[in-house]
Amino acid sequence: MAALHSFYLAPEAWSLPFRLGGSEARHLSRVLRVKPGATVRLFDGYGREGMFVVDVISKNTVNLTLRNERITSRPPARSTLAAGFSKALRRGWFMEKAVELEASALWFWQGERSQAELPELEKNSWRSSLIAGAKQCGNAWLPELAMLRGGASALVARRSSFERAFLFYEGDTEDRLLRQEDLTGAGDILLVVGPEGGFSPQEFSLLKGADFIPVSLGKRVLRWETAAILTLGLAWWARQRP
Repeated sequence: MAALHSFYLAPEAWSLPFRLGGSEARHLSRVLRVKPGATVRLFDGYGREGMFVVDVISKNTVNLTLRNERITSRPPARSTLAAGFSKALRRGWFMEKAVELEASALWFWQGERSQAELPELEKNSWRSSLIAGAKQCGNAWLPELAMLRGGASALVARRSSFERAFLFYEGDTEDRLLRQEDLTGAGDILLVVGPEGGFSPQEFSLLKGADFIPVSLGKRVLRWETAAILTLGLAWWARQRP
């Protein structure tokens, strides 16, 4: 049986009468050419998803009837990735993969060596990338997005909300590699990756002194998006094990 087409319906729109609008309606009717009577999946990004029957397709909207719905809980141990802001050309690809790997939150922070300034507001394309990733993998949750100004101090201010915090460092970590046991067990985890230019000595000293554990991902210097995806992938893998 072919997979159902998935569409995003914002939480505030999840009520009678159920209606898709904007780009989601256009994608359903003009790109995928779904017909009335077809069954589709909708999700709200907060764990709620439902099976709907397409009723009426008009120029800019699609009316639907809810058949059933369910709520998916977040994992008991959640992973937040804090990535130093960079001019990454593949940021959209990275954000799609972050949804697949069940990141609970994505924070972009302004590092001393960041090659670009954090925008005032999140870009629409970022949200679109997260939604695209959720559609592809069937994840009913979208990561929370946040932009942290104030440099490494902004990370220190949030340290107390996490059971464990790891600092992925390309310098001397005294041969401390990230281990499976670091990522298993109860409690939320904060995973910190520097910008493309890496951490400054001042940032490293501040974070290490605030109980961020420096760990290595191996002997190679990894690109920003490679390191970010690898850290989320290791955390996801650890959660799959009994």
